[in-house]
Amino acid sequence: MDEFILRAAAAGVGVVLVAAPLGSFVVWRRMAYFGDTLAHSALLGVALGFLLDVNLHLAVVLIAALISLCLLALQRYRLLADDTLLGILAHSSLSVGLVVIAFQESLRVDLLGYLFGDILAVTPTDLWWIWGGGLLVGAALTAVWRPLLAITVHEELAQVEGVRVTLVRLVFMLMISLVIAISMKIVGVLLISSMMIIPAAAARHFSSTPEQMSLIAALVGALAVVAGLGASWYWDTPAGPSIVTASAVLFALSHLRSAAR
Repeated sequence: MDEFILRAAAAGVGVVLVAAPLGSFVVWRRMAYFGDTLAHSALLGVALGFLLDVNLHLAVVLIAALISLCLLALQRYRLLADDTLLGILAHSSLSVGLVVIAFQESLRVDLLGYLFGDILAVTPTDLWWIWGGGLLVGAALTAVWRPLLAITVHEELAQVEGVRVTLVRLVFMLMISLVIAISMKIVGVLLISSMMIIPAAAARHFSSTPEQMSLIAALVGALAVVAGLGASWYWDTPAGPSIVTASAVLFALSHLRSAAR
C-alpha cells in the first residue's frame, strides 16, 4: 500500500480518537454551532499565520482561543442570545480571514485545501502535530472528565458542589480549538465539526453510559476514516468529504437500526 495512504489513515484515526469523545460533550451540551464557529475562525488563523509568518497550527489555536474568550465575555453580559453571538463570530471571522488573504497579493493559497482539507497530502511533520496534539487533548479531557460531565448534567448544581465552571468551560473550549487546529488539514475548516458531531451522534444509539458513548464514537470515527479513504481510493473522490460522507452513512445506519428496534 502506498505510503501516503498509510499516513492519511494514521492522521485521520489520530484525529477522531480525540475529536469523537470530545464531540460527545458537544452533542450533550448542544454546542454544535459553537464548533462551527471555532472551525470558521480557523481560516482567520491561517491568514494571520501567513501574514505574520508564524506556524499555522499555532496561529489557528491562538485565534480559536481568542474567539472562545470573546464568546465567554459576551455571554457574561448577555447582550444577545448565544446563537446570535455565534453567528456573528462565525461569519465575521471567516470573512475577515478571506479578506486578509486577499490583501496578501504575493501569496498563493489553495483555499479549497483549507476549506475542505487534503488528508492525502499529510506529511510526517503533520503526523507529529496530530498525534502530539491528540495526546495533549486526551490527557486534558481525562483530567477534566468528571467536572465537565458534572456541568453538562447540571451546571448550577456543579457550581454549588465546588466545580470551577468558568475554568472548566474554558479548558473545554481550548480543547476544541486544539482539535480544530490539528484536523484542519484533514477535512478543512468547513467540515471539521463533523468529525466531532457525527460519530458521537451515531454512538448514542449503542451506549448507555457517557464512557461507552465516547469509546463507541471513537470507533465509529475510525471506521469512517478507513471507509472514506477506501471510497476515495476506489471512486477517485475527495478524501475529506468522503470521510464525512462515510460518517453520515454510519449515522444513518445506526439510526435505522435504532428505529427498527
